[in-house]
Amino acid sequence: MAPGIVEPAVSVASTRSLISVTDAYDDTLRFYLNGTKVTLDSADPEVTLLEYLRGIGLTGTKLGCAEGGCGACTVVVSQYNPTTKQIYHASVNACLAPLVSVDGKHVITVEGIGNVKQPHAAQERIAKSNGSQCGFCTPGIVMSLYALLRNDPSPTEHEVEEAFDGNLCRCTGYRPILDAAQSFSAERTCGKAAANGGGGCCMEKNGNGGGCCKSGVDDDQQPIKRFTPPGFIEYKPDTELIFPPTLRKHDFKPLAFGNKRKKWFRPVTLQQLLEIKSAYPSAKIIGGSTETQIEIKFKAMQYTASVFVGDIPELRQYSFEDDYLEIGGNVVLTDLEKIAKEAVKHYGEARGQPFAAILKAIRYFAGRQIRNVGTPAGNLATASPISDLNPVFVASNATLIAKSLDKTTEIPMSEFFKGYRVTALPPDAVIAGLRIPTAKEKGEYMRAYKQAKRKDDDIAIVNAALRVKLNDAYVVESVSLVYGGMAPITIAAKKAGEFLDGKKWTDPATLEGVMGALEEDFDLRFGVPGGMATYRKSLALGFFYKFYNEVLAELKAEEAIVDAEAIGEIERIISHGSKDHASAKAYEQKILGSERPHVAAMKQCTGEAQYTDDIPVQKNELYGCLVLSTKAHAKLISVDPSAALDLPGVADYVDHHDLPNPQANWWGAPVCDETFFAVDEVFTAGQPIGIILAASAKQAEAGARAVKVEYEDLQAIFTIEEAIEKESYFEHFRYIIKGDTEKAFAEADHVFTGIARMGGQEHFYLETQAVVCVPKLEDGEMDVFSSTQNPTETQAYVAQVTGVDANKIVSRVKRMGGGFGGKETRSVQLAGICAVAAKKTGRPVRCMLNRDEDIMTSGQRHPFLGRWKVAVNNDGKIQALDADVINNGGWSQDLSAAVVDRALSHVDGVYMIPNIHVRGRIAKTNTVSNTAFRGFGGPQGMFIAESYMSEVADHLNIPVEKFREINMYKPGEETHFNQELKDFYVPLMYQQVQDESNYAQRRQAIEEFNATHKWNKRGLAIIPTKFGISFTALFLNQAGALVHIYHDGSILLAHGGTEMGQGLHTKMTMIAAEALQVPQSSVFISETATNTVANTSSTAASASSDLNGYAIWNACEQLNERLAPYREKLGPDATMKQLAHAAYFDRVNLSANGFYKTPDIGYVWGPNTGQMFFYFTQGVAAAEVEIDTLTGDWTCLRADIKMDVGRSINPAIDYGQIEGAFVQGQGLFTTEEMLWHRGSGQIFTRGPGAYKIPGFRDVPQEMNVSLLKDVQWENLRTIQRSRGVGEPPLFMGSAVFFAIRDALKAARKQFGEEEVLSLVSPATVERIRVSCADPIIQRARVEPREGEKSFFIAI
Repeated sequence: MAPGIVEPAVSVASTRSLISVTDAYDDTLRFYLNGTKVTLDSADPEVTLLEYLRGIGLTGTKLGCAEGGCGACTVVVSQYNPTTKQIYHASVNACLAPLVSVDGKHVITVEGIGNVKQPHAAQERIAKSNGSQCGFCTPGIVMSLYALLRNDPSPTEHEVEEAFDGNLCRCTGYRPILDAAQSFSAERTCGKAAANGGGGCCMEKNGNGGGCCKSGVDDDQQPIKRFTPPGFIEYKPDTELIFPPTLRKHDFKPLAFGNKRKKWFRPVTLQQLLEIKSAYPSAKIIGGSTETQIEIKFKAMQYTASVFVGDIPELRQYSFEDDYLEIGGNVVLTDLEKIAKEAVKHYGEARGQPFAAILKAIRYFAGRQIRNVGTPAGNLATASPISDLNPVFVASNATLIAKSLDKTTEIPMSEFFKGYRVTALPPDAVIAGLRIPTAKEKGEYMRAYKQAKRKDDDIAIVNAALRVKLNDAYVVESVSLVYGGMAPITIAAKKAGEFLDGKKWTDPATLEGVMGALEEDFDLRFGVPGGMATYRKSLALGFFYKFYNEVLAELKAEEAIVDAEAIGEIERIISHGSKDHASAKAYEQKILGSERPHVAAMKQCTGEAQYTDDIPVQKNELYGCLVLSTKAHAKLISVDPSAALDLPGVADYVDHHDLPNPQANWWGAPVCDETFFAVDEVFTAGQPIGIILAASAKQAEAGARAVKVEYEDLQAIFTIEEAIEKESYFEHFRYIIKGDTEKAFAEADHVFTGIARMGGQEHFYLETQAVVCVPKLEDGEMDVFSSTQNPTETQAYVAQVTGVDANKIVSRVKRMGGGFGGKETRSVQLAGICAVAAKKTGRPVRCMLNRDEDIMTSGQRHPFLGRWKVAVNNDGKIQALDADVINNGGWSQDLSAAVVDRALSHVDGVYMIPNIHVRGRIAKTNTVSNTAFRGFGGPQGMFIAESYMSEVADHLNIPVEKFREINMYKPGEETHFNQELKDFYVPLMYQQVQDESNYAQRRQAIEEFNATHKWNKRGLAIIPTKFGISFTALFLNQAGALVHIYHDGSILLAHGGTEMGQGLHTKMTMIAAEALQVPQSSVFISETATNTVANTSSTAASASSDLNGYAIWNACEQLNERLAPYREKLGPDATMKQLAHAAYFDRVNLSANGFYKTPDIGYVWGPNTGQMFFYFTQGVAAAEVEIDTLTGDWTCLRADIKMDVGRSINPAIDYGQIEGAFVQGQGLFTTEEMLWHRGSGQIFTRGPGAYKIPGFRDVPQEMNVSLLKDVQWENLRTIQRSRGVGEPPLFMGSAVFFAIRDALKAARKQFGEEEVLSLVSPATVERIRVSCADPIIQRARVEPREGEKSFFIAI
């Protein structure tokens, strides 16, 4: 890490004058927290609101990313708003908010609104609706919903849908959260609504019902009763925490507090601010801190004097003047949104166009939490080249009002941006306001455009504000074409503007001339910083094309030829979905088979659920911060921690010298080829070199940055293609051969070849890797609290690095905030390093990785390359497949071998191919070591399969749906690894999904749509899947359980599986309760630990319910046998308390140890013998999308998913897994693109700012999920005849990818491109756009010059 960058030193004189200016300022913070008054005389100036809350024990608020991008830290800050003159309940990111910003306000956290015994209605509905799985994001989501309800107890459906744009969830797929939240919407709480048993809501009657229910009265002036869904507590807005009356009278005094390192100033008048700025021009002005806190956290910027300006009422006013709107520089964006709406009404639609443009820019601007604190002045001062608002300000010819102590300067916005993040603002001035002129009543047109990787809460790739003024003859009088994302600053297209001046808008030559001029204005080179040269150029042209036609359409001129298809953008409806809740009725028992919420859901919704970093701080505890390599491949010349050890609070530095022996440094499974600490060489950026220990996390971070590392660069390999070229592989090589492929290729009617390529995927569990190691005084014992899927491997390696036997180490995990495979092996690295540190110092050591550190060190899903060759006959039957399958393993092998093996076993998809020869290799590169991720090679293998199916079908000109049907396995047939397909229902579900989703009719409708729409195209795809369930390593298919029955009839259950949100503990308590004939509430699981159940397998491979469930059943059978005489004696109505009591006094053992191992399996590679999987989980999904080919923007209109999960243990949990996996799969194949920065060799996509998992508004607009029913599972010998469900649905998210491909085929055909499309995954907006073939993309294409390379690398 780079040493901290400190601002320029300040003269002693100016420091003195600053002291004289602020001498009389108060130094005490006063605010309310959950209804209680808090007074802080000695607040730490460097802590954020989140650090303060967690520091005082309010750990419900979570740290997810530290950049305001995930919403896990959301709290509500209630305050008097000087702009609107009302109380506003603002959802804010506590990870960004400085403590000074809450003075005079009421902070409400998730703990403050309810608890498990008395939850708030928002908490209860999310919990009971299965809206919380791992639960780490849940408190933030609850607080976003709470803020919405506090500001409007009856929000509209649209407001509910938009309320979560600043929150992310990785588990649920969002559908259940949205359904829970919509139960509060005005439309659904209306007692009159037909859906709620009424005669029809006024909204349903199109306004003919005499008034709106939102006004609270009907015709008879009687309040309308709010409808509460059955089973939920009623929401009563009048029982909420009040805004403390003393805060209404709060005297906002100017504040000054801090220490030697940092001072905060909080002026409350503009005069005070200008005095500070005059005395100390380099003081950092802070509005929302949304940019500054990120600079402090990730760039180590240090601002010795910061001035918070959020509480200066003068800077938060606005006024409507005759021909302009004036806004204060510090109006928050949420208020600017309201002001812009008001302005459009005030000035009318024509004159209000600049404000409509502002409104559009704000709509997709970050999330609500950022908009609640961010300001126009902050946007302008940071001068980001991709700011969404700045182009609007420039294009509308706004004037910036800068004030300093002695003068006011007016700066035209067109002259404000001078260079990359450099502006014309005088050093002693502040941005006091903006004057935004109205448009002319006639002849002036203005629009704003933006394209990002993801629709909501995302920074722009390119944005634009385009304005033109025409005279009555349609001749251009003035024009502003202002773009962001095309240069280091917000920039006007000069040549295009000059060309347009005086041209007639309706003349077709005008359009052509502007396009040519734009090409000159934005002549990006291939290796341009930020990459995406072709795409960015095409957006600049595409936006103007849209604008040109929108203006033409408004002119209604006879001579104008309008391309009406180019107008507008894709809009979403209110998303909705359905589930078949009757699917398990046929086999539902007393407990098993019933829909029940996650056992910890309510605790998670109230912030009471404890995660690793929530464990209270131990006495003498130290915080660790890793010292990571900054080079992709280099020799370590020297590592010098001396500067770090001199820093305050730093206790020690630990590296490989502190291990008991050199062998102890090596780890990895199954091949031990990775070191905990680098020794003489680093093989990837992000490889741990050492760890700094300090008294606080902040001090540890400062220490880690101060460690001086000298490198000597070595050549690095990044991509699979480079590895193939340099023959850089790991030793592992596997193959499967069936039949005679050579003969089949020689005899077939057709042979086609192709390449399937897909990128990796970051796990993005909301809780990063975290561990607390607590050494004990005796025998080298240690407790290791780790967020891990693999307690046993953690135990084994901690024992190794501390030099003791495994029996001295207890590895414990209560729950994880998500895992997805990323904590199966990679969690061991951090646990091992912290254990060495704890052993060396004899003190507890805690470390929770920052999001960027986690992404740099913990690996991701393997990128894959598949070279395939397929033989097929004229009848559409595939005769042979030959494929080389290579994954990018990264710098160490980790689980890459098992991942490529699973890809080989799934490369057949669901298709009968008589002759197969597939080979698998692992590319060795200098990237992060890739690892397990939900699906574990299965999705990559099946992606290769569906790629060759799609491309071969196109070559043969057969509809791909038909081609799949022709080649689909039939029940009883054998796979290429000679396993018979028993209980095989894919063909049945393939038909059912088509029937239930009206697939054929929709296919016809899409063809009609595509024939009549030039730029928007729709696509449809149906994807089947079969996923083998079992660990491919035979020995891992075993599990143990321990069941204790206590005197009072309560039952304590321990098993080898870990809870990461997938509902495993819920299913296990249900199995035990059913087996022992007790209520589920009588069974409790405390944690997973190596001292209760030994030698566990990792919780992975979707096999944990099967394995641990049977082990529990086995233990319960033993107990039932021992209790049988007492059941007979005491009768069938005897309670467990009575039975246990009687048995105990007869000295009967009430503890049982259960065990299970999967029978029948044991595949042998090479000879191709033995059974590989115990069974296959199957499913089919259909998806429909619409794409805008001018921008690459897209939406999923509908998804229909059907899974065969056998007899479900708990359908609610299974539906949660299916929806969550589908959306995660959709992300894998569309928005989630991992990129490396070529110049530094470091990963670029290391947080939510650059890496885009799907958000609330990315889910299918209609999502229907069902479970297969009315069939028999004759051969399924699992617990309850259920099937594993965690991983199998993920691949079905590719239905969205293949639907996009289908739409692209139509788009390409429109412009005469008939060549078969080979689409690389993920299908990002960029890939969608550049795969088109229209004239605009063709003229925008940027080719590399000789030797020129791209800015980013996709590995």
